[in-house]
Amino acid sequence: MIKRVTILLSLVLLGFVFLQMVMSYTPRTALNSISEHYVTAGPDELGAANIVTAVLVTYRGLDTLGEVAVLFISAAGVGLLLRRRVGETETDPSRRTSSELVRTAVHFLLPLIFVLGIYVFINGHLTPGGGFQGGAVLASGIMLLLLADPDTRLNHGILRLLESFSGFGYVVVGTVGLVLAGGFLDNRFLDLGTFGELFSAGAMPIIYILIGLKVGTELSAVLERMKD
Repeated sequence: MIKRVTILLSLVLLGFVFLQMVMSYTPRTALNSISEHYVTAGPDELGAANIVTAVLVTYRGLDTLGEVAVLFISAAGVGLLLRRRVGETETDPSRRTSSELVRTAVHFLLPLIFVLGIYVFINGHLTPGGGFQGGAVLASGIMLLLLADPDTRLNHGILRLLESFSGFGYVVVGTVGLVLAGGFLDNRFLDLGTFGELFSAGAMPIIYILIGLKVGTELSAVLERMKD
């Protein structure tokens, strides 16, 4: 009885808090000073047509670094908890089959998915997308491959190499921006180029490529660990 009363009171209190938030909510009719600077001065300062992802990778670059670190810790934790132990047997091969239709579709779709993922993070400074989105698209291709053929084993040597290179390169590019430009991950240590073109926005395309590779390799490793 006491447990039910406690749960009921907690729900009532939570509902009261949310009610107060809803009743006191007033929609913004104008941007604050920081947002106004991002919108008005961002394209000229950064040379990027997509100001949303430009903010995430430059003005708020340290936040993005933290997100990448969280993803790395998550991937490492999954690898540690789900690692295959010595003498552990795999799942019965008779239960690890997929239809010929699925396998044929994967052979056709996988290259297209990889091309789309690369396109998304290379053009992150121009169109909606970016490193995290492109890396997730790459990992979705790996997930489709594992669903079609569960016995597929990824080359962990290549994954570790790409993940390490992209993570180290991301920090190096950020440090170069700190030394040669205005701050960590400042893309202006390279020429901004012509606004709206692929080779523009300074070092931003390089940053997005590194983020896309890092996210894609880490998520792919997580998916392979979880498939068994």
